[in-house]
Amino acid sequence: MIPIAFSPDVIDARETGKPIVALESTIITHGMPHPQNVETATLVEKTVRENGAVPATIAVMNGTLHIGLTSAELDQLAQAKGVAKLSRADLATCIATGGTGATTVAATMIAARFAGIHVFATGGIGGVHRGAEETFDISADLQELAQTPVTVVAAGAKAILDLSKTLEVLETLGVPVIAFGQSKLPAFWSRNSDLKAPLRMDTSADIARAHLMRQALDLPGGQLVANPIPEADEIPNEKILPLIEKALAEAHRLGLSGKAVTPFLLQRIFELTDGASLKANTALVLNNARLAAKIAHELMTQTADSSLKVVL
Repeated sequence: MIPIAFSPDVIDARETGKPIVALESTIITHGMPHPQNVETATLVEKTVRENGAVPATIAVMNGTLHIGLTSAELDQLAQAKGVAKLSRADLATCIATGGTGATTVAATMIAARFAGIHVFATGGIGGVHRGAEETFDISADLQELAQTPVTVVAAGAKAILDLSKTLEVLETLGVPVIAFGQSKLPAFWSRNSDLKAPLRMDTSADIARAHLMRQALDLPGGQLVANPIPEADEIPNEKILPLIEKALAEAHRLGLSGKAVTPFLLQRIFELTDGASLKANTALVLNNARLAAKIAHELMTQTADSSLKVVL
């Protein structure tokens, strides 16, 4: 038996048929200091609500898988010490041992699927790290997208990664990569990379229809919706790329590897941009929450109007 707790809002949404959007919790525990982390998480949840869906922030607290957090639980998690960062490899162990952990993209997808949630909004997915031909450092997020049927809305892969190799692995795994409203793949803090997106869709209705069609065809896995950061909030490539290279060189000199790399790089880029990267990160997460809520609403509407039924 899996110890699981649904928030009151999520219970009501499940009973009344309201669309739900899953949200990860590492942004709370590993992304920002308190109280900024709570303020941002609350703002993301508010954005989901304002766009017609119910937010379900996912985390493990004292061995219980939480699908949706109350305000008190959100604040408790935000101030907790020694919170684990959970991916596919860690999720079951954390629950089994009564631990507390924040979910990454992969773990949030697993929990969303288990809870019957079809859409998930995040900042950026993990991917192939630079130098992976030597380190084999590839995020579990990519494999999760290949096997777990959840539509993930992100601003692309994090720009500190090797975007070209990440796109190649996603193609190999058969994951649809859909750029929203443009033909170039977004690059997290920047609206455009130099990579052409494999697919383009311009409406949330089309994205929802594609999700349902994958289900109807019994195709495994989800789809990645690459949603560009709003133009007013982006950090252009020509400004951010040299700073990424500088941070990567510092990480290499320090001998960092594995899970230690990404937090270090994000912190250094925050410092090198005088905080602009964090502002952009907040803007893109809110933008993704808006789109995810619209997709979730379309899924609910199209499922009710069509013979294509969502089956998780």
